[in-house]
Amino acid sequence: MLGNLGKKMKRLGIVLGLVILLNVFSAGAFAKVQAESDVYSACPKEYIKVAPTEKRIWDALDVLQGTVGEFSRNAILGENLSAKPIKVEFLNLATINPLYADYDALGIKKGKQLYIYINQKHYDAPKEALAALLSHEALHQDEYNSLNEETYAWTMEAKVWHDLVSKNPAIKNKTYSSLVRRENILSKMLENANFSNTLIKNTVVTHPGYQKLPMRSPGFD
Repeated sequence: MLGNLGKKMKRLGIVLGLVILLNVFSAGAFAKVQAESDVYSACPKEYIKVAPTEKRIWDALDVLQGTVGEFSRNAILGENLSAKPIKVEFLNLATINPLYADYDALGIKKGKQLYIYINQKHYDAPKEALAALLSHEALHQDEYNSLNEETYAWTMEAKVWHDLVSKNPAIKNKTYSSLVRRENILSKMLENANFSNTLIKNTVVTHPGYQKLPMRSPGFD
């Protein structure tokens, strides 16, 4: 049996152990907060309300400057129907709905706030591919959708990718990324239709996920 001194030493050991554990956890938490603070402070002012800690989004938005997708970039920064910057995040889309698990991205409106959620599987995709995807999703600015709207958005995405590939042909070879493979397919459809939306429209109209969409939505008559 422990004497009084032994019992006191045991209690002291437990207390010291707890203090050490708390210090370790506190240091880890502080380091995480500090890292997030450092990223936030590095965020360009125009992107703070879009993706304050996500440099990959900043880079993709930079890529859209001077392209046919600059309209979409401006929409993300606030020139849209909500008159507010669109929040952009990488996310496991299955957490929204299991049916969305394999979607590449989703545009959603919650109240007056617009969101673009990019499937987290594309986190390591080239910035140019992310830029093309964003040019598509930024066109969805309300709770309505239609075949015409999707056709326009897919065509915008294809044109942006084609534009970026013309400036840097090597990016189309980064096919380790499923998003690059998607963009290559869309661009090929555009080229094969002599840069009209004919093939893209046919694909949209027959897409299983769009069968319940009306032909038109506001702004896409």
